[in-house]
Formats: sequence, C-alpha cells, structure tokens
Amino acid sequence: MSDVERYQKNLQDELNGSALYAALADADDDPVRKDLFLQLAQAEANHAQFWRDKLTAAGIEQPGFVPDFRTRLLSRLARRFGPRFVLPTIAAAEFSDRNKYSSQPDAHSLSAEERSHAAVVQAVAGGAGNSVGADIARAESWHRGASSGNNLRAAVLGVNDGLVSNFCLIMGVAGAGSSPRTVLLTAFAGLVAGACSMALGEWLSVTNARELAQTQIGKEAEELEQTPLAEQHELALIFQAKGMPKEDAQRVASSVMQDKKGALDTLAREELGLDPAELGGNPRSAAGTSFALFAAGAIVPTVPFLLFTGQMAAVIGSVAFSVLALALVGAFTSLFNGRSAAFSATRQIVFGCLAAAVTYGAGHILGVSLS
Repeated sequence: MSDVERYQKNLQDELNGSALYAALADADDDPVRKDLFLQLAQAEANHAQFWRDKLTAAGIEQPGFVPDFRTRLLSRLARRFGPRFVLPTIAAAEFSDRNKYSSQPDAHSLSAEERSHAAVVQAVAGGAGNSVGADIARAESWHRGASSGNNLRAAVLGVNDGLVSNFCLIMGVAGAGSSPRTVLLTAFAGLVAGACSMALGEWLSVTNARELAQTQIGKEAEELEQTPLAEQHELALIFQAKGMPKEDAQRVASSVMQDKKGALDTLAREELGLDPAELGGNPRSAAGTSFALFAAGAIVPTVPFLLFTGQMAAVIGSVAFSVLALALVGAFTSLFNGRSAAFSATRQIVFGCLAAAVTYGAGHILGVSLS
C-alpha cells in the first residue's frame, strides 16, 4: 500500500469514527456520556485533520465524506435502541484497532490516543450495563460463584486433564494386551510427559503475558514523559467514562499526575487494564501448580497397577478408581456450571468412560493386528 492510499484509508477510518461518536452523543440522554462521546468525536476529527493535511501536502484532492455501511448501521441502531445496544460492538472494535498506528512511524503521536480511546470506550461499555438487577445478581451466592470460581475452575480442569488423558492412555495400552509392568511404565511416562507439557505451556503463557505487560507499561512510561498533558487528558476521560463528573475527573487526573510513579500505576490499571504488581502472575508458580494438578489427576488410574499383580484386577481397579475420581470432578464442576452435582458427576463419568472405551478398543485392535 502506498503512502497516499494509507493516508486515505486512515482519513476514512477517522471520519467514520468521528461520525459514529457524534451519533452516539446525539442518541444519549445522559449528559456525562453525551459530553464524553462529543470529546471522542472531536478527537477523531482531529486525527482526521492530521491525515487530511498529509493528503493536501501530497497534492491529493479529497472527495466529500460519506460514512461507510457499518457506521451508518451502528448509528441507526444507536438512535433506535440507544447507545448501550451498540457499545459492546464498538468497544470490541476499538480494542482490536488500538494499536493500528503502532507500525506507522509518522502516526506515533496518534497511537497513544487510540489506545486511550479504546480504554475509554471499554470503561463506558463496562458501566453501561449496570443496573439494579445486576447488583442483585452479584449479591446472590450462585452468581458470585461465576466470577470468583476461576481459580477453582482452573484447578478442577487441571486435575481432569491428567485423569482423563492417563486413564485413556492406560486403557489403550491395556487393551493391546500389554503386561501390567508395561502398562505401569507407560502410565508413569504419560504422567511425567503430560505434567511437564502442561507446566511448560503454562510457564510460556504466563512469561509471554508478563513480557507483553512490561512492554506496554514501558511504552506508557515513555508517553508519560513525552506527553504528560495528553496522558492527563486520557486519564480524565477514563474517570469520566466510569461515571465521574467532568470537573471532578479533571481534578483527580491532575492530582494523580503530580506523582509520576503513581500516575504510571494508575494509567497501567485504568488504560491498559494491568496490575503492575502482578503482571499476569508468577510463571514458576503457575508452572509448578499446573504440573502438580495434572499429576494429581494422572496418578489416580495408575495406582491400581501398583496395588494389584493381575492384569484384569489392575484394569478393573483402574476403571473403578477413575470412575470415582470422575464423579468427584463432576461434582466439583457443579459449583460453577449451575447444574446439580448428580448430573455433573454422571455426565463426567459417561464421557470419561466413553473415551477410555474407545482407546481400549483401538488398543485391542492394534494389538491383535500387530501380533
């Protein structure tokens, strides 16, 4: 794409954004949000002028602006059903495009503002759905579980991964007619390999998340040094998007900016959605936890091959131990899936045993054909 084509595309995008925010302001009865949308519309118009000036300098005539289909559709929906109806869609689009200027050296001054706009719209969208009903829902224990059960959910799923994968592996090898010793060695190999794989995957995931967070915070610190007034304005917009009156938002933002370290911490939390103290967690702790949870599940179908000497007795014991563990896992999942413990346990047993039966049959067929 040539520079002129890029200028024209960026100009059209910014004009569409300005028109859309103006339509949201026109459709919103709330004076705080209306003012916020008007500020965003003006910011997008300023960005459009930036690209218009570049086209003028290149000697390119600019045709009249016509909003694209998406802008016209969202504007009509906002006027018909209210801004709340389209805000999640707009927030998702802004978040997706927040770094669209990061690879354009001549648009460095606009990049930080685009990320700020994404954060502002996310804040507005997050607050737009607040209602008495939502407050009541958050007060109920079964609704609280949906937001507070993430750690428990991750732990249960980690155990389940180890349990089902090793149960199926053991049944496949046993179905092939292997000796109990071979099955036992295979089970421990599967346990160690699976746990190491899960731990490595978790370590890489958390490490990459931390490195990305550190990079983003580093860019924010650079912008804080270079354009403090722009960052202060962004922070005020975010506070305003969360429901704070405009004058209060500007006063609080000005106060926060007096302390550079505190300002960076606040901007990281409010604009980037990052906790500088956590940065996505500890990769070693996450890896160790993932290893332990997978191993805890994988050891269950393995134990009978340590307790019983006969092949059939060990297989039956492995099935019995696994069924009991699947029932417990299913019962725990009922804490955050809203179903009864009996239903969740039964479903877990059925699918786990079905997977094991398939691998047992596949192992038996393969063992017969090889022999």
